Amino acid sequence: MTEPLAKPKRKNPLARTRQPLLPPSARSRKAHGLTLAASVGRFMLQCCGECGRYTYPAREACPSCLSSALSFRDAPTGGLLLSETRIEVTSDPYYRERMPWRAGLVKLDCGPNVVTHLHGDCGGSGVRVAMSLQLDKAGQAVFFAKPVSETPHMEDDPQWRELIADPKHRRVLISDGRSATAVALVNALKKAGAAKIFVGVAEQWKPFEERSSLEAIEGVELVDLDLTSERSVQELAMDIGAKVEILVNTADHVRPAHLFDAGAANTVRDAMDHTVMGLMRLAQAFGPVMRSRGADGATGAVAWVNLLSVHGLSNAPQFGVHSVAHAACLSLSQWLRNELRPGGIRVINAFTGPLDTEWFQTVPPPKVAPKALADAIIDGLKRGLEDIYIGDVAKDIEARLFDNPKAVEREAGR
Repeated sequence: MTEPLAKPKRKNPLARTRQPLLPPSARSRKAHGLTLAASVGRFMLQCCGECGRYTYPAREACPSCLSSALSFRDAPTGGLLLSETRIEVTSDPYYRERMPWRAGLVKLDCGPNVVTHLHGDCGGSGVRVAMSLQLDKAGQAVFFAKPVSETPHMEDDPQWRELIADPKHRRVLISDGRSATAVALVNALKKAGAAKIFVGVAEQWKPFEERSSLEAIEGVELVDLDLTSERSVQELAMDIGAKVEILVNTADHVRPAHLFDAGAANTVRDAMDHTVMGLMRLAQAFGPVMRSRGADGATGAVAWVNLLSVHGLSNAPQFGVHSVAHAACLSLSQWLRNELRPGGIRVINAFTGPLDTEWFQTVPPPKVAPKALADAIIDGLKRGLEDIYIGDVAKDIEARLFDNPKAVEREAGR
């Protein structure tokens, strides 16, 4: 049975610091279909369009009928544990630091046999397990088997925590305390067990409604952070950079403007400075130290979350400036993901539809409530996702982009 995760002790400065290492990452191009599924929390395998059989590992032709019509489809998540082993010695540098490690052979309900990482509460051979696809520290998809029924403290299993970014006992920085989502995010993080939450506030002398609510929450510290000032970001990074294990970038700048307006270029410049350049300043200040702490045990850095508009994927003309800025943020986020991956840091993009805030008051429902957004981000951290789509609008655009991106572009202004 999994033991509850104890609050980490303060690190001994004389103790050895484990260097960030990555598990084996070689994959075929076909296997990245599994990576896509794992990034959004789905369990998908190749399924033959001719004979209907699921197959694994990923390949070019069906092993049963030799058809090339193999596409990734959602598969049943159940399976039977055929055998298990406890690995004590390995030549791989990443796993050598984490021995012993449990692995097993599972026969999936849909047919194939897979070698999988094994939760500590799965019991012995012959038991039913629930399968999932997870992203490991290298950003590649791996199988993970968990008990079918909940067990005490199962979320604290060491192998499971290696594949997720659970906020429990971790310290978090939220970049913009003036955001309408700040209070909901802080409450959700506290409920998830975050040890300390730093909330950035620009120009603290300016009052804002949420200040009293934030100050009333235990374990919250308001810190000076102005994302439009490189000096402000650098000074905060020097002060608390080595303490942050999860960074949540909520900075936004919503200003409606039409493309042919005389001042549209200035509006775009302001939006870019707050969002794109703000993210760039954060990345340069906090990214290196987080990457260096990716293997620092239970207190290691694990995740960077960017709150993005789903219209960064498909421009909404009525909020064209907002869409352009978030499209640039998405590209920068992918760059950041590549830079942080050597440290095993997960970069999560949380795509949301229109929020239920004053800037979107003219937009008809459905909208995303701050609490729903906060809960979705916590769920994504606990499940180890890489892309999260929050709200009906975001999920609809995701599905339609996958089906016909040109139709989404044509219908965006209607």
